[in-house]
Amino acid sequence: MSKSIRLSEDAYERLASHKGEDETFSEVVLRLAGERSLLELAGILSDEEAESLRDAVDERRKRRGRELEQIAGELEDA
Repeated sequence: MSKSIRLSEDAYERLASHKGEDETFSEVVLRLAGERSLLELAGILSDEEAESLRDAVDERRKRRGRELEQIAGELEDA
């Protein structure tokens, strides 16, 4: 069974911009309606888990920065 809905031109264009080539509009609506906002995720981690995640992200950023500096140095030497 299907239902018809009315959309403004702006709403249609916005929905169409999220539509994949082989995706129906129903699939787009279901996919987008299933997304969570960041506010819904608040409180999902304990304080300890959040701190551990922050530490891991910080360490990865530092490591990636060092890698990029190394690559830049190699390019300068080339």
